[in-house]
Amino acid sequence: MAQKSRPSRGTTTDGGTPADVAAGAPSPRRSEGPRVRPSNGVDRYFGISARRSTVTRELRGGLTTFFTMAYIVVLNPIILSGADVTGATLPFASVAAVTALVAGVMTILMGVVGRYPFAVAAGLGINAIVAVFAATQMSWPEIMGLVVLEGLLITLLVLTGFRRAVFEAIPAQLKTAIAVGIGFFLTIIGLADAGVIRPGTPLISFGINGQLAGWPLLVFVVGLLLTSVLVVRQVKGALLIGIVASTVLAIVVEAIAQVGARTPDGSNPRGWALQVPTLPAEVVSAPDLSLVGQFSLFGGFERIGVIAALLIVFSIMIADFFDTVGSVTAVGAEGDLLDEERNLPRSQPVLLVDSVAAAAGGAASVSSNTTYVESAAGVADGARTGLASVATGVLFLLAMFFTPLVQVVPSEAAAPVLVIVGALMVNQIRHLQWEDMTVVIPAFLTIALMPFTYSITNGIGAGVISYVLLHVAAGRRREIHLLMWLIAALFLVYFALEPLQQLF
Repeated sequence: MAQKSRPSRGTTTDGGTPADVAAGAPSPRRSEGPRVRPSNGVDRYFGISARRSTVTRELRGGLTTFFTMAYIVVLNPIILSGADVTGATLPFASVAAVTALVAGVMTILMGVVGRYPFAVAAGLGINAIVAVFAATQMSWPEIMGLVVLEGLLITLLVLTGFRRAVFEAIPAQLKTAIAVGIGFFLTIIGLADAGVIRPGTPLISFGINGQLAGWPLLVFVVGLLLTSVLVVRQVKGALLIGIVASTVLAIVVEAIAQVGARTPDGSNPRGWALQVPTLPAEVVSAPDLSLVGQFSLFGGFERIGVIAALLIVFSIMIADFFDTVGSVTAVGAEGDLLDEERNLPRSQPVLLVDSVAAAAGGAASVSSNTTYVESAAGVADGARTGLASVATGVLFLLAMFFTPLVQVVPSEAAAPVLVIVGALMVNQIRHLQWEDMTVVIPAFLTIALMPFTYSITNGIGAGVISYVLLHVAAGRRREIHLLMWLIAALFLVYFALEPLQQLF
């Protein structure tokens, strides 16, 4: 239960938001007085002064977001490069270049149209579902055709207003739980990326044989402590400084110790998790965009039948739909951008761009693109407007040509930021009503299942179904929004998808 002495929602003891403090921004109290008039057209368009931000802070936040999620340029090819494309494997270099291209274009579009600091890229949670279907008899272009259809269907739901209605139908308490759950989710992602937690017996283990062993873990620990100190000291650009300093340390460590990469067979458990931080032999490389357009819109229906194909489209759509709900809610809460009902004002353009991004990712053959929860890193470093997304998108476009340079930043250098942002987002837990068990249990399931199942969608689904069930059991049916019944029914189908697929 929140104590009376605690500051109000999204504020610190001096009246500023946690993200503003992390960015060294002036608090609202010190900013009181006449509203600052926009100084130019860019300011007016993005509402920079209206959200008490600055161009410098927006650009810095965009840079932080990019470095926090730049791993997708390397990780997406690792996940997808083994998939079948008409009898051949997806070329690693082409997947990397097109991943950066789609992320850059759609993130810029999100900034210009949505005008919020949300970045867009290939969704790893959705890729996990797509990877399962890649093992079927369908070819990669046929699977991507189903992704395009899923994106077009969600776009239709946005244009009809249905997606926004669903977003607003979710109770405020569940939205708060979503933000908290994603805070824990980001934390466990950061810890896993750094190798602090690993698969073990019975579930996960601490480091290597119960110890924090290896140079990459040292880089993570130093980066985490350094970033924490910078945030507490209210240093401007604390998160970005933490990433850069950790990367420099990682480069020095690798040059001296020759750690190498962590191998899949476990022979080098003390190695770097993803990228080995070495200075590249070349900085610039020409992008291979040959994958763009490699999709078959209705080939999957012909291959496996209409019902089976529709079930695949449905499963991807549910994951895409509610991953975005979770990400937008969590990032908006971190930036204190939500209204009293925990809804994002003027959300329609954001949802539209996100839906188009899903179809664009499939059309480019690099899987569905979605709003990234790592955008919270930039928000925690001060970003409040779409200008930050424009900056992030431009950097992704440059990454097409500078892929070797992007690979210098190891996951151990970016992971500390995810843990810090997770801590800032978990702060939202004080808004939950702990006296009402019809809310506490759904909120707890939402918070617990996100990190433990590595899925935002699973957490939201568990929360929605239990919320409806418990309110019915308590005789409070009238408190349930009509759309919540539909959402709960859809999630029941989603969780029962495996037996349904076997049936059909």
